[in-house]
Amino acid sequence: MTIDTCIFDAYGTLFDVTSAARLAAEEGSHPALAERWQKVAADWRERQLQYTWIRAITGEHADFWQVTSESLDYALEASGLGGESGLRDRLKELYVDLAAYPEAPAMLERLKDAGLATGILSNGSPEMLQSAAKSAGIGRLLDHVLSVESVGIYKPSSKVYDLVNRAFDCAKDGVLYVSSNGWDVAAAAGYGFRTAWVNRAGQPMDRLPWRPDHVLDDLTGVPDLAGSI
Repeated sequence: MTIDTCIFDAYGTLFDVTSAARLAAEEGSHPALAERWQKVAADWRERQLQYTWIRAITGEHADFWQVTSESLDYALEASGLGGESGLRDRLKELYVDLAAYPEAPAMLERLKDAGLATGILSNGSPEMLQSAAKSAGIGRLLDHVLSVESVGIYKPSSKVYDLVNRAFDCAKDGVLYVSSNGWDVAAAAGYGFRTAWVNRAGQPMDRLPWRPDHVLDDLTGVPDLAGSI
């Protein structure tokens, strides 16, 4: 079956999750962040994902904004920046309007020009996702922005992937699911989607029961891939 729908994870796939810490460091208002922003960004993201998994397993759901805030608190304390006045608030402000990866808008334009349906499927809360899509200028290129909040559990629950069929009325094997998270794309492959892993950092393949169908360096090749399947 040919691909008629392209679905994207948001954070780390379309939106650069390191950009908030990087931009805050570049502003110069918090000199102590300049040498530590990469550690802050990495710890923030690592704990953010870990907390969603723990909440999904235990059934203690909280929306992604709360998880993001709690993860940031850990990351700042781990870098000795927990007492840095105003830094927490500034990082949260920047996270609401994360930068998209530079190739994302043109890639989505090509998909729409080719007549494919497009959407986001994300752990993010609806408000976070709408704000990020708007600030990145890609909202008009997305048919649906789907949040786990409608089912109250985080990825990789199959209840989350079910949202795509409900919104697009499509067959699983007509979906190309694109994510930068190896665990996410593996779970989506196990669910039945065609999958592409955006492996920007050249990481090893996760040792999981399922593997992505395709591996890309960035988002540029998604339209050609979707057209060739």
